[in-house]
Amino acid sequence: MARQIVLDTETTGLSADNGDRIIEIGCVELLNRRLTGNNLHFYVNPERDSHEDALRVHGLTKEFLSDKPKFAEVADDILTYLQGAELIIHNAAFDVGFLDKELERLGKPALQGHVGGVTDTLVMAKQLYPGKRNSLDALCDRLGVDNSGRTLHGALLDAELLADVYIALTRGQEALLIDLGDLGHSGGPAERVDYSAFELPILLANDLELGAHEEVLGQLDKSSNGKTVWRVVAAENTGI
Repeated sequence: MARQIVLDTETTGLSADNGDRIIEIGCVELLNRRLTGNNLHFYVNPERDSHEDALRVHGLTKEFLSDKPKFAEVADDILTYLQGAELIIHNAAFDVGFLDKELERLGKPALQGHVGGVTDTLVMAKQLYPGKRNSLDALCDRLGVDNSGRTLHGALLDAELLADVYIALTRGQEALLIDLGDLGHSGGPAERVDYSAFELPILLANDLELGAHEEVLGQLDKSSNGKTVWRVVAAENTGI
């Protein structure tokens, strides 16, 4: 069963290397591309102020975060939840970079060592819609995902929106999945249907239709200077 985690973070700023920290992480679980409701959400005390620009985006003040757990206190819960799953992230380099830095501070392996892979929906969107805006808001508008409740950025809300966006972006994959829950009302295999009793009529072409078909084949053969494959096969079969 394919397990995917749609993940988003909010941070104090844009540079993990310069000391910015994660202040919120939101994760939404998908099993076989279906929302399970088994989500994960933490606010995190970064032990520092957010940059003004970042604060305008997420609205999470130092005072609000002061009594929240530090990343070290929730790291194991996060890694246990993410273990082995494919991560779905918009602009993955940003979030993965921050998570790697937080894990490095704790002496833990980088994120890739805990998960089954990372899919970047920003890369997917750029391939599908080259030259267009591919922010989360733009994709919501383009794909009909309701983001009317998004006045400020929030990690869990953004992960929920991104889950809907990802499902819409990859809609064609649904035909490739077998939903075991739909195999039968009682949970058993679906009932087989015996088609052997059905007699399908065989409709043969009449002389007029065969003549018209041969005329078309003759025109095609003439335009290819007698090299059409059906004429070659016919000649071989008749020994000509």
